[in-house]
Amino acid sequence: MNRVIVVGGGFGGMAAALRARARGYQVTLIDRCPRLGGRAQVFERDGFRHDAGPTVLTAPFLFQELFALFGRKLEDAVKLVPMEPWYRFEFSDGQRFDYGGSMAQTLAEIKRICPEDVAGYQRLLEDSRRLYDVGFTELSDAPFHSAGFMFKQVPHLARLGAWRTVWQMVSRRLRSEHLRQAFSIQPLLVGGNPFDTTSIYGLIHFLEQAHGVHFAMGGTGALVDAMQALMEDQGIEIELNTTVEQLTVSAGKVTGVVLADGSSRTCDALISNVDPAHLYQNMLPSESSRVSARLKARHSKKSMGLFVLFFGTDRQYPDVAHHTIWMGPRYRELLADIFNRKVLAEDFSIYLHRPTATDPSFAPAGCDSFYALVPVPNLEADIDWEVEGPRLQERVVKALAGTILPGLEQHLRADFFMTPEDFATDYLSPQGAGFSIAPIFRQSAWFRFHNKGEGPSNLYLVGAGTHPGAGLPGVLCSAKVLDRLLPDPVSQSRRPATAAMVAQT
Repeated sequence: MNRVIVVGGGFGGMAAALRARARGYQVTLIDRCPRLGGRAQVFERDGFRHDAGPTVLTAPFLFQELFALFGRKLEDAVKLVPMEPWYRFEFSDGQRFDYGGSMAQTLAEIKRICPEDVAGYQRLLEDSRRLYDVGFTELSDAPFHSAGFMFKQVPHLARLGAWRTVWQMVSRRLRSEHLRQAFSIQPLLVGGNPFDTTSIYGLIHFLEQAHGVHFAMGGTGALVDAMQALMEDQGIEIELNTTVEQLTVSAGKVTGVVLADGSSRTCDALISNVDPAHLYQNMLPSESSRVSARLKARHSKKSMGLFVLFFGTDRQYPDVAHHTIWMGPRYRELLADIFNRKVLAEDFSIYLHRPTATDPSFAPAGCDSFYALVPVPNLEADIDWEVEGPRLQERVVKALAGTILPGLEQHLRADFFMTPEDFATDYLSPQGAGFSIAPIFRQSAWFRFHNKGEGPSNLYLVGAGTHPGAGLPGVLCSAKVLDRLLPDPVSQSRRPATAAMVAQT
């Protein structure tokens, strides 16, 4: 077994391709988008550049590991700079909270808002550390396709209170409603409702504290370009603008793929970075997959959808932070509208990305580049986005103009937006979900889509819908899981860069 096809060029697919190549496989990566990155596409309009996908970079060591596989250094390919603050919260009553930087700065900000919560925050951080030590350090790259392995973890997870939600975890320690909101939004970064998401995902808080929040100069697209250059240098074949329609299966193994143009490719093993629900429902013959996979694909609860407004301004807003969380007047009720009632409310909250706060190259001189991301119901809701898209755009612009971006209507340039319908069309995301399946307890660990395919013996899965979950650290760790699952190639050298690595030691 020598040739691997990777379907899907998101960060999980790229990391898996690199790890397979480092093991000695011949690797071909196929993606339907015009450039690699999956949802991390790059859009340019009238001199304004926008990262369309993830913009919060944590756990940079996971990227460093990929370059080190070939004796390279990440910092030689792309420059990462730490953010300060990590996030700025703008609340509807005018209160502001800057989170990130040194611990002294964080504690001072908490004390300014609610002195009684300083001690509570320190206990919350310790709760998060314990979750991190188990959920990330021990289990994030462990295969969870065995029910026996899962059952062995139950006592540890119970002891850590994994049955609690993130909101319950935070509310046990903090009194301030503003701080409760600020420290419970992490599940939204991976597609979950803090009131439903298992507190396992509370580890994200310590992950940020342990490794910081960074930005890649040139944007996430520059990080994608650096990974593509590394792949090409190591002989990985890349086919873009190419859609895989079906997997071919014979005698319980994937033997290749059929492309949209009718042509085919053969392989000895296949790694899917496709949304697992789409994979099992549309790409793999039903007789070739297990009932467990088909049931999960059909009945899994999907994450929320995303409305993303991209725009530039012909002036700068120097008082706006790189990462701003603009909170609407409602929190629990708004999230219930999005995740449970599936209605598009009149109010909303916004993640506002202003990369020009750090990297002026994202806009013409004297201008700013932005995107405003609004969580919305996925396509299970009865929403006509041809009508509601322009309406929501108008409301978002008006809300920002009335608060942190004064005069925005007059200074708006080159604006356009994406809705859940675009996610379904462009990324083949079932129900237009922004982050694949939701990170609730019954869809975590063994209950999530397995990294070992539930069907053909040589099928492997990576990406947001698989263990350990969505977000850059999650999808990169899903590729690390494959190091424990993918067998050695039959007749190739173990690692193509071994000589180079030896020369450096």
